[in-house]
Amino acid sequence: MVYSASFYSANYHYGNKYFFLIKQAMGVVMGVFAMIFFTYFDYHLLKKFKWWIVGLTFVLLALVFVPGLGMESYGAKRWVSILGFSIQPSEIAKFALVIFTAAYMSDNHEKVKTLKGLMPVLIVGGLMCVLIMLEPSMSVTMCIAFVTLFMLIIGGMSKKHTLMFSIPAAAMVPLLVVLEPYRLKRLLAFIDPWASPQGEGFQLIQSLYSLGDGGWFGVGLFNSRQKYLFLPFAESDFILSIIGEEIGFIGTILLMAVFFLLVYRLIKIALGAKDRFGAMLVSGVAFIIAVQTLLNIAVVTGSIPPTGLPLPFISSGGTSVMVFMAGIGICLNVLRQSKGEDVKSINIEKLKKLSFKKKVKN
Repeated sequence: MVYSASFYSANYHYGNKYFFLIKQAMGVVMGVFAMIFFTYFDYHLLKKFKWWIVGLTFVLLALVFVPGLGMESYGAKRWVSILGFSIQPSEIAKFALVIFTAAYMSDNHEKVKTLKGLMPVLIVGGLMCVLIMLEPSMSVTMCIAFVTLFMLIIGGMSKKHTLMFSIPAAAMVPLLVVLEPYRLKRLLAFIDPWASPQGEGFQLIQSLYSLGDGGWFGVGLFNSRQKYLFLPFAESDFILSIIGEEIGFIGTILLMAVFFLLVYRLIKIALGAKDRFGAMLVSGVAFIIAVQTLLNIAVVTGSIPPTGLPLPFISSGGTSVMVFMAGIGICLNVLRQSKGEDVKSINIEKLKKLSFKKKVKN
């Protein structure tokens, strides 16, 4: 689908119709290695390195503002160029936050009942939101905020604190929209895209044309018309519009069923995890996939104002597909250990307990 949605624009802009396909293939290959690595890398070690993971993530998020390293596109600085490769730190930040929060909440289950106990997670999540908002990227900022709130809730945050943070967070959204003129324009275009069909409303109108043209069974693979420079970002944020046009409503529903099945399986893995940390890790990965998929569907169908969130595993973007596949690797690791199949993995917690018992006996 990345090739189908991008070959014309890739040839037009870069003189190579395989430009986006090659980049995506590289991301998938690296993602496969990452998935295999994390499948066999004992996930308990992630808890040990939680501060290193968070620290590295903050460094990457800060590097986007460094001249010569940060890459700007369409007025946003969201990428870092390292050794000829572009990395999108905000994609890494979502999963780094899940690892940190799962590690902290599983070790401090009783402390999180108090406001003081919640502060480390709130500070880390808040700083990530600030850095990502400065790029600017409101959509990823909201995703990070949702992830933080979700992880705190499943980690045992009280109802009082849930309301305390949810209400101000919800109130901040319209304020952030009003403060930035381009966000207000997007909101107005969402309400009535035909008020500016050649301006802010253009992308949504073209997306709806694409989905409408697909009908029940689509116009056929590679036969989309909107990808011929009519629909901006057809290979990335709006790839679902091209999917709907080429394989139709039925095909799109089947694709959504696959996402539903994936999230369902991850929830089952989380429920069967042998410890709180594993359960929270898998729950966090499942939540990111579910929320990002739902937001992407809502955007391309005109249900919410346009955002910059890609469709997990499918949208063009090497960093995105790589970190999502790494996330699945972590979930597979939790599954293997919960079934007792991972005999070679070193369980740090068990080793500590055994070591303590031996000392007591001696």
